Amino acid sequence: MNKHLLHIENMVCQRCVLAVEEACRVLEIEIEKVELGKIHLPKENTISAAQKQLLNEKLQKTGLKLIESDKKSLISAIKTAIIHQIHYEEKPLQINFSEYLSENLHHEYSYLSRLFSTFENTTIEKYIALQKIERAKELLSLKKYRISEIAHQLHYKSTSHFSTQFKDMTGQTPSQYKKNPIQGRKMLDLLKKSQDYEIK
Repeated sequence: MNKHLLHIENMVCQRCVLAVEEACRVLEIEIEKVELGKIHLPKENTISAAQKQLLNEKLQKTGLKLIESDKKSLISAIKTAIIHQIHYEEKPLQINFSEYLSENLHHEYSYLSRLFSTFENTTIEKYIALQKIERAKELLSLKKYRISEIAHQLHYKSTSHFSTQFKDMTGQTPSQYKKNPIQGRKMLDLLKKSQDYEIK
């Protein structure tokens, strides 16, 4: 594991980044930068075991935690890559998610898929579906995008495919949800298992 890179579980948004930066500041841990799922330490600096423990204790109070296992770090990286692409990238994905993950994480997708399923008790595909539906809810609540535009942005094969999956997972059509968008939104850091929805 790279000694100048710390992996953090459950980072899903800019608030998480700010919480990690603040924890490092309070503990006087010098950092290069913080991004979703990672703390980059300066090349000339290392972090002691005692500092790591204090940092982990502080992070756990905000629902985050340091990851020591290489496999858990990779699973966290899978989640972070999916969340970043679905929730924060403005341009629609031009390749399949399997290719996107393989290229970004430098592993064969078959390996990533097996690892994720083993540790998370769900598949990468179902996790992607969960994140897409939450992003779709956000876009629908803005009421400025057509359903077809949302389907395209979220890399669905067709508007009908998007509408079918949305209804299967939420019990409503996208049009119905758009009329009353407040209900049913979930926090990204709590959205971890496919059991959060009934995926058919």
